[in-house]
Amino acid sequence: MSCRKPVPKVLRLGFVLAALLIIAGVDAHAQPLAQTGRGSGQMFVGETLTYDGKLSRLKIGWSIADLVFKTTAQPDTGRLVIRGEAVSQGTLLKLLRFSFVQEYESLLSMGDFRILKTTKHDVQKQRVRDSEAVFDYGARSVTYVETDPKDATRPPRRIASEIAPDVLDMVSAIYAVRLMPLDVGTRGRFDVSDSGLVYSVPFAVTKRERQPTATFGKVTCLRVEPDIFGPGRLIEQKGKMVIWLTDDPRHVPVRAEVTTQFGKVNIKLESYKKD
Repeated sequence: MSCRKPVPKVLRLGFVLAALLIIAGVDAHAQPLAQTGRGSGQMFVGETLTYDGKLSRLKIGWSIADLVFKTTAQPDTGRLVIRGEAVSQGTLLKLLRFSFVQEYESLLSMGDFRILKTTKHDVQKQRVRDSEAVFDYGARSVTYVETDPKDATRPPRRIASEIAPDVLDMVSAIYAVRLMPLDVGTRGRFDVSDSGLVYSVPFAVTKRERQPTATFGKVTCLRVEPDIFGPGRLIEQKGKMVIWLTDDPRHVPVRAEVTTQFGKVNIKLESYKKD
């Protein structure tokens, strides 16, 4: 049985957040995205979102990670590529002597925003893992293969799971919600695939709140509360997550907050660019 250190687990929450993982449906039986009337993934092409992650504990805050998400169109294929990167920084490096890099790429079909493949490169100090998840909607399955590029003798880790037509991965989920009409009182659930397993994530849009941002100034946001903590959930520990999306057609995620037994992680938008 593998043993993960507390800080990396907290940072995984932040990655889930800022890319992090949020909502993919607007009712208990989510529609395919092409039927929502909000357009396709074309609206994200050329977008770059940059975030700063901080860990607060005992009234002290530490910078722990930078997160960047870039969206491009794959030429002549009708496909969308979302690339995310989380890199350790600040106190995490200086005091805890822990470094990590997570690179995450989601390949989707542009029109219906259906996830096709997820590729990850995960470095934690000396530990390195490469993985690929391929989604086969004809066979209704996702196949996940993880390898250790530093050890050619280590057998690949393989997991296969059944999927529904509207499944998403961790990064595409945050973009999927931005295509949908949301309002206070919206409730539902969605399926998200991570490392070959599929999790059901209930969510609620609970209120409108004003949030200060470095990019847009003070803006009105929708407060979204996905339920990802607990036994059988995406994160099997106690905690709470809140995400704030701008209350406009872009639904830009400007802030996310995760409370765990290790402290509170705050993810804030530092810059927004659109080519």
